[in-house]
Amino acid sequence: MDPPCHECIKGTIHKGQPQGKEELIHNLNTYVIGNRTNPKAIIVMYSDIFGLPLPNNRLIADAYAKSGDYLVYLPDFFEGDPVPLKAADILIPVDPSKLSTFSKYGGMLASAPSFMMWLTRHKDGPTNKTCMDFLEALRRENPHTKVGMVGFCWGGRYAIRAAREENMIEIGGTKKPLVDAVVALHPSNLAFPDDVAKPVVPVSIGWGLEDVGVKIEQKGKVEAIHDAERKTGREMPELENRLYEPGRHGFAVRGNPDDPKERKALEDSVTQVLDWFGKFL
Repeated sequence: MDPPCHECIKGTIHKGQPQGKEELIHNLNTYVIGNRTNPKAIIVMYSDIFGLPLPNNRLIADAYAKSGDYLVYLPDFFEGDPVPLKAADILIPVDPSKLSTFSKYGGMLASAPSFMMWLTRHKDGPTNKTCMDFLEALRRENPHTKVGMVGFCWGGRYAIRAAREENMIEIGGTKKPLVDAVVALHPSNLAFPDDVAKPVVPVSIGWGLEDVGVKIEQKGKVEAIHDAERKTGREMPELENRLYEPGRHGFAVRGNPDDPKERKALEDSVTQVLDWFGKFL
């Protein structure tokens, strides 16, 4: 039997049980919450590797929907195969001080083989297609509704890609972007310059100063790529890069709410998303 994931519900500023429902949306099981009647916009979330089973991800969706402005979709982009929750406390512990050195490294060694197998099942090509196909179907079904996308960690890369010129689609003889605005929080596995070049919609990225999974140096790389594009005369959308302190990896999903600085990062990351989408959706 898997050990209980005692901290999975922690690391979020929200309490209580998720209020949404799961349903099939464009061939993916999707957690849905919010205004279904006349939403100001649709928000699509691409979660971290723990996906729908991690309550934090659902509770964040609930927070975005709270105002009544948005219909929020949290699709299962992992198609029923997220990283098991039992790995969450080892890979991204809410409170590292409570994890002994033996537990940390012993757990990492024990989980490494299964995690490597998971990575082979979620290679970039098929993973990217699953995401972009969902967004294209959503856009074609809702051509007059604004769509925002927010990605966390693993999902951050694909959120940024959704903003790129190369992923625009043709609707009614006109090329349109897949989404209208993007936020990425501690985006992992970025490839430079390909993942971040040629954005056509506003992009906001949140970086952690002490993020061991997404080095802070990547913030400078992204800014340099965009600055170089501006110098060529390319018209660029509004772009921003925010810094979070201490900003451990997973700060927007599994930060420690009992630590004042980490709690502030949790709260500010929700505000970052809602402010950005409030401005551009």
